[in-house]
Amino acid sequence: MAEKLVKNMAKFERLTQKDFQRGFSLIEVLVALVILVIGLIGIFNLHIVAKRGSFESFQQTQASYYIDDIINRMRLNRGQLANYVGTYKGNLTAPEKICDVGVGHDVNDVCSDVQTSASDLYQWEQLFLGASEQVGGHNVGGLDLPTACIKASLAGEVTVVMSWRGIRALSDGAAKANSFVQSCGTSSDRRRVLTITTIIL
Repeated sequence: MAEKLVKNMAKFERLTQKDFQRGFSLIEVLVALVILVIGLIGIFNLHIVAKRGSFESFQQTQASYYIDDIINRMRLNRGQLANYVGTYKGNLTAPEKICDVGVGHDVNDVCSDVQTSASDLYQWEQLFLGASEQVGGHNVGGLDLPTACIKASLAGEVTVVMSWRGIRALSDGAAKANSFVQSCGTSSDRRRVLTITTIIL
């Protein structure tokens, strides 16, 4: 009798251990699933951070290109440097003449230096506003909320500032700059600024 009781208890212990092991395996699967989900969320967040960084880098590259573009236009029309000075936010109207034979205008229709500077500024402003790329009538190219500022001295020192809105709040890009740079664009923790100073002789 005692022997039979011991056998039954051993059998019961074996069944209990098997059931316990099955339950523990299910918990392992759930823990692994939770870890996998947390890992996927981390990868997704990393992807978002990378995309934001890529966009910020692209915007700065574009700003550098736009500054280089207007400086080259000013070099070709150095007698009119004073006409390029100003703040540009998209408020220029199309000039009477577009002085650019490269886009199909009559090569014999010669522009004066003053007309060339007006045409340069209008084309440049349209460029950084992204007017050449539109979806549903809205500009999708260029910089986000751009403001451009140009300063030129009689000695030929030219400063060009591009200010735009970044994708995330960090700090004001012009906070530690001089007053001319600080006055270009709206002060905020999303303002990005690129400034280039050069000499045009």
